[in-house]
Amino acid sequence: MSPLSNLTQSFNRLASAETLRRAWSLLRHAPGGGVLMGQILGNLAPYTGTIRPEVLTLEEGYARVRMRDRRTVRNHLRSVHAIALMNLGEVATGVAMMSALPEGMRGIITHLEMDYLKKARGSITAECRAPQAVAGERHEYDVQADLTDEAGEVVARARARWLIGPATH
Repeated sequence: MSPLSNLTQSFNRLASAETLRRAWSLLRHAPGGGVLMGQILGNLAPYTGTIRPEVLTLEEGYARVRMRDRRTVRNHLRSVHAIALMNLGEVATGVAMMSALPEGMRGIITHLEMDYLKKARGSITAECRAPQAVAGERHEYDVQADLTDEAGEVVARARARWLIGPATH
């Protein structure tokens, strides 16, 4: 079994902030590492994989994730489909939030909304900063991701509420 397969299986079993950070530390300097990280996320959450996210930056509480322009993410107007943008917003907020979790904590999204500010064309990058969650405490956190086009213009803004709490088995 390849190291990537082992890492993906470990990530699927544990899905912890530590596993997320460890995966990124192994992949971030590898050729295509951001694409591979996106594939891991897509294996963990299959619908997320439909946009083929590419992780550009991942730090504790911070994520930049790109979705390349492809026919399968476009609408009938040849711009990026609203739900593809929503999916990108969710993955960026989720990765930022999950990377900020203390050990023994997990999260689930409870609310997601999107403002569409202009027609989205080309590759779109989502950027999100999330607060550090308090260990052992069940709490909701609101986070925002700005989605920008290749010119750096904000095309959409996602606002997500993540319920964070102790992991129970």
